Amino acid sequence: MSRPVPRATKIVATLGPASNSPEVLERMIRAGVDVVRVNFSHGSAAAHTETVAQVRAIAERLGRSLGVLADLQGPKIRIGKFAEGKVMLEPGAPFCFDIDCDLGDASRVGLDYKELVNDVKAGDTLLLNDGRMVMKVDRVGATRIDCTVSVGGVLSDRKGINRQGGGLSAPALTAKDMEDIRTATAFAADFIAVSFPKNAADMYMARELARASGGKALMIAKIERIEAIDNLEEILKASDGIMVARGDLAVEVGDAAVPALQKKMIRLAREHNRLTITATQMMESMIEAPVPTRAEVSDVANAVLDGTDAVMLSAETAAGRYPVETIESMARICVEADRFQSSSLDGAFLNRTFTRIDQSIAMSALFVAYHLKVKAIAALTQSGSTALWVSRLDSGVPVYALTPEEASRRRMSLYREVHPLVMRYEAADREALLREAEELLVREGVVEKGDLLVITIGEPIGKSGGTNTMKIVRVGEH
Repeated sequence: MSRPVPRATKIVATLGPASNSPEVLERMIRAGVDVVRVNFSHGSAAAHTETVAQVRAIAERLGRSLGVLADLQGPKIRIGKFAEGKVMLEPGAPFCFDIDCDLGDASRVGLDYKELVNDVKAGDTLLLNDGRMVMKVDRVGATRIDCTVSVGGVLSDRKGINRQGGGLSAPALTAKDMEDIRTATAFAADFIAVSFPKNAADMYMARELARASGGKALMIAKIERIEAIDNLEEILKASDGIMVARGDLAVEVGDAAVPALQKKMIRLAREHNRLTITATQMMESMIEAPVPTRAEVSDVANAVLDGTDAVMLSAETAAGRYPVETIESMARICVEADRFQSSSLDGAFLNRTFTRIDQSIAMSALFVAYHLKVKAIAALTQSGSTALWVSRLDSGVPVYALTPEEASRRRMSLYREVHPLVMRYEAADREALLREAEELLVREGVVEKGDLLVITIGEPIGKSGGTNTMKIVRVGEH
């Protein structure tokens, strides 16, 4: 019996106190997590290394290829601490950001980001705690910024601070980030997310630091600055993928602009053969509630229909009361939305040019699979490049990436519509290898006798980037 078509859109779940026990981790993986996110804004390098080892051991026992995303903290664009931990700010009240202040009160607070005094001027608007509080800048001195509260509320320690419209000078990579890249490389992170990049140079620097440490992680640019929107194409070319980081981005560009920007970013990323993760507050209510709101269901489904590779959970799984239930709910939403994903490939091929043989074979396989309505595409791949190219266009046909490389399987755990399987490549010639692939897919319940299957393969066998052959097979006719 054929097994159900697996979920096309992948799920990234953030690890934290709510999800660090082996029991919960196993339940999360069984519920459908494809990639776990290690947040370097919290915890120690030793703790993260231990958690990643634990996650991979559980995934191996369950027969799953699970990706690991190391998310760098980036510049600490935050306020300091209060003597009482928090204060209540009233509209119209004066308030000061003072870089010389150690512990704040109802009239002032310190700044972790001390360069803010050089980045703002009178008349600017400052937004705190993801835009929940708003202040108008009255005066800027050498060490302080005097403001008037426009929108008040409870302000607590270490909340984020942004200038409306962007323009902060903080570099994307701090000394801590550089050390964290070395840590992520040591535990063989599959993806590294760079916070607050402004341009391609930030991404090139992060990649060079990872490579210098011996890492091969795919580099993900978190789009959360207005400057990153202006430089989106160059950032895409310098990255392996992007994260639509809607929280900080909304503070800089305004919340009403984010939905259209999300669609634009996902479309451009797919056109450039890059990955996309849609993040921030996707199932926020499930931090405390066992079911999502209707708005959250629509938000996740909309990201799937936009064509995102993955949807991401943050506090919901890191600190929430229902981490497993949140993943189960998200998986159900993705499956339903996947069913209604439109597949119309012919127009997508019209303005594309292919300069590589392996890319041309991948596109040919996609075109044939779409028009012949085959059961599956099987890509015999070393690096995963063929599977990535096939996954950039929606054909409605599941892609199974067959590879002996564990690192490649973990990277492909983030690719939309791609499902990696272990194949040892025990055969020495092409025809025997094709039979081995067909037998594996039959054993896995992917295809049955009589089904049409498109297979891509390269010669010489085992050479990365060597895909040069496509074959259409009717299962069982060898």
